[in-house]
Amino acid sequence: MIQSVAFIGLGAMGYRMAAHLPQHFDTVYVWNRNFEKAQQHATEYGTQAVDLPQAVQADVIFSCLPTSKEVEQLIASVSIKSGAIWVDCTSGVPESAKFLSEQLKLQQVDFLDAPVSGQTIGAETATLTVMVGGETTAFENALPAIQAFGKLIKHVGGAGAGFSVKAVNNMLLAVNLCSVAEGFTALKAHGVDLHAALDCINASSGKSGVTETVLPQRILNRSFPLTFALPLLAKDTGIALDLIREAKLSAPVIALTQSLIQASSDLSNQDSDFSSAVKIYESWSKITLE
Repeated sequence: MIQSVAFIGLGAMGYRMAAHLPQHFDTVYVWNRNFEKAQQHATEYGTQAVDLPQAVQADVIFSCLPTSKEVEQLIASVSIKSGAIWVDCTSGVPESAKFLSEQLKLQQVDFLDAPVSGQTIGAETATLTVMVGGETTAFENALPAIQAFGKLIKHVGGAGAGFSVKAVNNMLLAVNLCSVAEGFTALKAHGVDLHAALDCINASSGKSGVTETVLPQRILNRSFPLTFALPLLAKDTGIALDLIREAKLSAPVIALTQSLIQASSDLSNQDSDFSSAVKIYESWSKITLE
């Protein structure tokens, strides 16, 4: 039975994900590098803002940080409760998950890589998709806590499998984003009504998550709301490309897409939304998608 839960990392996703935990558990610790944010969360949602050594004494410890590097550094700096389960919701590196899984076993601690998809709206509504890698028993034991913010929760394999699925998922997002940018630029160059074309495509075989939500809600209206930063998408596409290389596979579409997303990120502000990757196409073509 899970008596206590902790959430480490209260960024755009973590802040909202952790908000659901007090509805299911009496003891919920929160910690953030900017401790004032943890105190704000405690005031707003009834969690307990604690120092890091206390947070890692929970039965289930969630982390949601920018990269695996931060997770590794944090874990190396603490003494975790024996028997705990560490559930890392970072979009991380599969090899890091394998390393941490082996390291934490020595401390009688289980590690699950459990990245999420669904953006901030999914975190707010507790409808995130969670792809989990790690040992089956640990997954089953942590599942009641993950269900606090996840809707579709799948155990996809051993250590690193969750991170692998998330990286490929975000690479597919990037491929769709680039292809939509190119296709709709061509349509506008030929005088086509983009909104009417979008209606047709979304009722046809060419539709995707990008055409159904990203294009109309972020790009055509020129809002580009920041919910998932472009540098993080570039990081994830890089992880996906590493998976391809490690398997010694050929994936020209993925390789080209990664280079385009990375170039877009390099030319953009750090706080640019992922959807703003289309601006690199607009700069080349002198055609604005609106």
